[in-house]
Amino acid sequence: MLDFSRVRSKEITLADLTAGLALGDLRTLTNEMIDAQLALIADCTDTDVVFVPDDPQANDSAAATEGEVNLSWTLGHVIVHTTASSEEYAFIAAELARGVTYHGRSRSETPWETVKTMAQCRARLEESRRMRLASLGLWPDKPHLDNEYRPSENAPTYNALRRFVGGLSHDDSHLAHIQEIVRQARASRNA
Repeated sequence: MLDFSRVRSKEITLADLTAGLALGDLRTLTNEMIDAQLALIADCTDTDVVFVPDDPQANDSAAATEGEVNLSWTLGHVIVHTTASSEEYAFIAAELARGVTYHGRSRSETPWETVKTMAQCRARLEESRRMRLASLGLWPDKPHLDNEYRPSENAPTYNALRRFVGGLSHDDSHLAHIQEIVRQARASRNA
């Protein structure tokens, strides 16, 4: 898996990290990320999926309602959030690779409240793997890597490669979150 720590600490840029990556690398990295997430939840139970962890730092500025801003996320919530974000980045990347000018977000997220079982979590991760890998099949043989956009004034520019890897970075940023929810759920179950 890619190590995003140097990008997060601003030692290097995402462009530096992705230099030299090819389409096959994106497939490998996608499989590695989904496998890592599945490994983190491998021993979880249905009770763990809906367990509400203690998360005093919970702060979702993009929450749908004011009441959800400081809501501690369940395992099911994190799984649907991470998969939706990476899929969004993957589909935007496919359009950029095809030479389409960025025209806004492309997001669809399963309602987290409906995810209550491990079977649903595993299915959501596998569905996301399938969709992300399929999106790479949309890239032309010679992707338009010069087709870039800047999502906001202070943000870096993204091309297809960097946008796709940005989704993996987002996944990566939630691995410790998943690990902590699993730890707390297991401790609660064993108490």
